[in-house]
Amino acid sequence: MAERFANRREAGAALARALAPLVEGEDAIVLALPRGGVPVGYEIARAIGAPLDVLVVRKLGVPWHEELAMGALASGGLRVLVPSVVNALGVSPAEVERVTAAEADELARRESSYREGRPFPTLRDRTVILVDDGLATGASMEAAVAAVRTAEPARVIVAVPVAPIEAVARMREIADDVVCLATPEPFEAVGLWYDDFSQTTDDEVRALLRARDEVH
Repeated sequence: MAERFANRREAGAALARALAPLVEGEDAIVLALPRGGVPVGYEIARAIGAPLDVLVVRKLGVPWHEELAMGALASGGLRVLVPSVVNALGVSPAEVERVTAAEADELARRESSYREGRPFPTLRDRTVILVDDGLATGASMEAAVAAVRTAEPARVIVAVPVAPIEAVARMREIADDVVCLATPEPFEAVGLWYDDFSQTTDDEVRALLRARDEVH
C-alpha cells in the first residue's frame, strides 16, 4: 500500500520539495484548482516564493451519477469532454449542454467569490504550475491545461500528490512536466490516500489567497 498523506498542507510541502529544482530561477506562478487544490498550492507557492492564484474548473458530472466525470469546464468557457464516458453511458447532447450551462453559472460565481476583485494574472511567458489535491479521471486538470495554454505561458507543469498511473500518462502528453508523488494501484479514489480529506471551504480558499497576497 502506498504511503498516505496526513492532509493537503503536508502533501503540498512534499510536492514543493520535488518541484523546487524544476523551477529555480524561473518566473513561476502557482494556479490551484479550488477548492482542494488551494491548500496544496499554498504550501508550494510559499516554499518556492511564487504568487498563488486560482483557476476555476468545474467537473461535468453524468446527470444520473454526478460523481462520475464526463468532462470539465474551465475559466473562459473552455470545455473538455471524455468521449468514452459520454458514449458508453449514452449521455445525449442536450443533457451535456444542460449540465454545462449549470456548471458555467457556478464557475462564474466561484471565480468572483475567490478572486475578490483581483484581475486574473498574466501568464504569458511564465512557468505555470497547475496544482490539485489529486487526479481521478484527470478531466478537470486536462481542462485546466488547455485553458492555460491559450494564455501562451513559457511552460506548464502539473503537480499533484497522488493520481492513477493512466492519468499521469495522459498529463505527460499535454503538459511540459508532471510531478506526482504517488501512483498507487489499485487507485480507487483520491481521498483514500489522505488521513484528513475533509472538504476545503470557500472561506479557507479566500483566506489562503489573501495570506499569499500579503507576503508576495
